Order: sequence, then C-alpha cells, then structure tokens
Amino acid sequence: MIARYARPVTNAPALTVRSISAEQHLTAIAERPSVSFLQTPAWGLVKQGWVAESVGWFDGQTIVGAGLVLYRKAPRLRKYLAYVPEGPAIDWESAAKAGDLHRWLDPLVEHVKSAGAFGLRVGAPVVTRIWQNATLKTALADDAVKRLRDVTADEVTEVGESLAAQLTSAGWRPPPEEEGFAAGQPRHVFQLPLHGRSADDVLRGFNQLWRRNIKKADKAGVTVSYGTEDDLPVFHELYTETARRDDFTPRPLEYFQRMWRTMSAEDPERFRLYLAHHDGDLVAATIMVQVGVHAWYSYGASSTEKREVRGSNAVQWRMIEDALAAGCEIYDLRGITDTLDESDPHAGLIRFKLGTGGQAVEYLGEWDLPISRLMYNAFELYMKRRS
Repeated sequence: MIARYARPVTNAPALTVRSISAEQHLTAIAERPSVSFLQTPAWGLVKQGWVAESVGWFDGQTIVGAGLVLYRKAPRLRKYLAYVPEGPAIDWESAAKAGDLHRWLDPLVEHVKSAGAFGLRVGAPVVTRIWQNATLKTALADDAVKRLRDVTADEVTEVGESLAAQLTSAGWRPPPEEEGFAAGQPRHVFQLPLHGRSADDVLRGFNQLWRRNIKKADKAGVTVSYGTEDDLPVFHELYTETARRDDFTPRPLEYFQRMWRTMSAEDPERFRLYLAHHDGDLVAATIMVQVGVHAWYSYGASSTEKREVRGSNAVQWRMIEDALAAGCEIYDLRGITDTLDESDPHAGLIRFKLGTGGQAVEYLGEWDLPISRLMYNAFELYMKRRS
C-alpha cells in the first residue's frame, strides 16, 4: 500500500529518493543549521542489528534533503521495517505550508518498498507544542494536574498541526499516548534555549537550588575534565551503578566505544565525555553530542556516594558553558515523560531539568505507515511478545 494524500494542485517538480554516499550525506547535513545526531551516517554504524542506508532527495541532480534509514529484518523473512529516527532532514516547514508532504514521503515509501520494507516509521523532527518554565512550575504545584498533555501549551505550531493532518489523511498511524518512556525516541524533551544568551544570562535563569548546587560543587573542589576513549570503562562502571540505583537497563560498554569511534571519526567535536571528580573519586560523568547549533546531553551517570558535593550540577554547567562557547542555540536535556504526578518517580526527572530555566517541547513523534498491513501487524505482534 502506498500513501494516498489529498493532494493540492502544485507546480513543484517531482522529487526522487535514492542511495547516497556518506560524504554526500555529511555535505547535506552541513548545509543545515543542525539535524539530529540520529540522522548522521555515524549513527548507522553505532546501531548494530540494523542495516543502515544514507538516502538523498533529488530535485533533478540536486540534493534537497537527506536521511538515515535503518532496516530491521523480520524473523525468517527477507522483509524489513524501515526506520528514520528523528528524521529525515527535509523541508518539513514548506511541506506543511504547501500541503504537499506527499511530494517528500511518497518517493521515500517507494524506495524502502523496493528494498523489501513492509513498513516505514519516520520520527518527524517537528515541534508541535512548547510549555514554558513558569507554566510547568504552576502545573507541578497543582495536585489536580497529572499529565503534561492536560496542560495548555504556551505555543502550538501551525506546522505541526498541518503535518499531523496530512499524515493522518494518508493512512499513517500516529504515535501512541504512552505512560513513562516508550520504545523509540522520546516525543517529549526538555530544552534550554541558548540563542543570543551569555553564560551569565543562562546562570541567572537557573533556579536558586541549581545556582546554589553549582557554587557548592565549586567550593567542595569538584573538578570537571574531558575524558578520552580510555576513560569509557570508568564511565561505564558509574553508568551501570546508576542503572542499578534508578532501575533501568544499561547499554554495554561496547556501545559507547562504537559511539566514540564512529562519531569522532565523522567529526572530532561530535562526541565528548565529561568526568567530574572530587578528591580523586569519580562522582559524575556525562556524554554530550553536538551537530551544528544543537547540543544534546545524551547519557549521564552519578555516584551514590558523595552526592552532597553536587557533581551532577557541576558537570551539567560545564557542558552548557561549552555549548555556549561552540555557538549552540539549543542545549537539549533529552527525554521527559508526560507525567506531572509527584507520586510518579519520573516527575523527579522533569523537576531536575526544570531547574535550568528551560522548557518542555513536544515533537510530532514517530509515525508508522504499514506498506504491507499483514506483515506489519505480524511484526508488531512479534515485537510485543518479545518485550
């Protein structure tokens, strides 16, 4: 089944999608302010168990968009789920305004179908709603408010509304309303805007607790330094300690080693490891990833001991300072859940991030198109049974 849209009359030329080299992909990325690090060629090398392909959108012979497609093989069949995490990097805004999303997605569907895909998932990197810091504080203080989705957003984007309507009319399945963290990439994230701000501006935007904890770490003698690939094992040891304490499944050391090697080979500034020490003890460690003007706090770990020296606040502040120095416009603290219920342990995560003075952002999220409904439904059932 190919997506069918209610197509407006348009004089825009037809686009085609075909494979491109990693070099062509990186050139296309460099022409944009930023794309998700999940849409870089390096990410395809990080994700084992998937077959990666760089694809380009062509207007004639000119590349006008690019994306990383990951293919997951179905059991015992040469059929695949095609997945474009937090992408592709196309002109979503013009597609929303012109109402011609089909012009971009139809050739992608045809391309992955020819590769044996029975379904396609795209994680449109389009902001739909934004909740400002003051709005979130008010909502958290109200015992009657349990979910972010129930709080009136400060901004609702026309682009997001248009694209959601176009996807729905074409038979794409919207992301489900999940409790907690779902599989795939987070739909809700927490971001700290940096554009046009100095370090002093950002620090003044922190709440009193964050500013006090940064000063406390400095007074206690916490030092933050850059790690090397050889430091990944000590990071991973602290990370697994954090996983045990916070009850999540840690990734293996080899995963982080692949991230370091592939991302650093692609761009020496792409991946950075931070280590916070106190009197020789590692008390916190984080990984920051940067593409263009967007920096992500990707992974973090902290020691159960010496929490009073506030190593986590110190290392976060160092990453933010570095993001500012690099000219980044967004510091992204990644996923939050939809919960605002103080009895839910995930509420503590949004409270921690709220202290930076940032905002909650909702993306359009991951939409699915069953190209073969029978195969797609069977694969979906298989994955549910596995989990």
